[in-house]
Amino acid sequence: MNKKIISYAVIFVLMLAGVSFAQSVWWKLPPLPPPEIYGNIVIDRASTQGGVKPATFSHWSHRVKYTCRVCHYEIEFNMMINTTMITEEANVHGRYCGECHDGKTAFGHTKENCDKCHNGDIAYGTKKFVELSYLPSLPNGNKVDWVKAIDEGLITPRNYLRDDAKPIEFERIIEIESPWAGISPVIFKHAVHGKWLDCSNCHPEIFSVEAEATEELAMEYILKYEFCGVCHGRVAFPPKDNCKKCHPQMKHPGKDMQQAH
Repeated sequence: MNKKIISYAVIFVLMLAGVSFAQSVWWKLPPLPPPEIYGNIVIDRASTQGGVKPATFSHWSHRVKYTCRVCHYEIEFNMMINTTMITEEANVHGRYCGECHDGKTAFGHTKENCDKCHNGDIAYGTKKFVELSYLPSLPNGNKVDWVKAIDEGLITPRNYLRDDAKPIEFERIIEIESPWAGISPVIFKHAVHGKWLDCSNCHPEIFSVEAEATEELAMEYILKYEFCGVCHGRVAFPPKDNCKKCHPQMKHPGKDMQQAH
């Protein structure tokens, strides 16, 4: 058989295989709620069973005043919803929500305040979202660039409740290669995340400290709310329309993403 014909046949087969593979890994970005609801959660580990409406929590309303490490490190809330053993008794005795909701720092656990948390309405309190309009914006999520808001001094959230200790300063930048051809590496800056998080929020449960552990880090898992997706897609900015935030060397994000598939 003519060598040229064989070459064309091989190329054609490879192209078909590429199309099939591309279709099988197409990233279906999940739909996002309105900005004022993005990051809101309904906590119902035991409320419904106890005959009480679930508690609602707004990340953005608390994030103006406190960094993530306050709740997810100092107060010991787990990163995954409904896995923290919150009880009303613990709250009343100053644990979990009761650290702040004591009637002094914030409204207390008294009968007249029950509906402020136990309302079962994920949109509760969203009328106040307009108060964040002065903060720098991002394309989606709740449309707030929280890191930039700190850098510009527009908000000064507390790092800790019990003392004035500063967060650990760790400047290491790591480059994570993308498994997809044509997609530039992820540039991860510890210093940026350190403005909000404690090291233990990510290590070792979400990310191993060993470099080779990032071999399993791929968009298909992030979109399932694993690895980076624990925060990015639920509370922190989502992948949609924010490619260059993680892949800064991308020249044409939308086009590059399509070509990778």
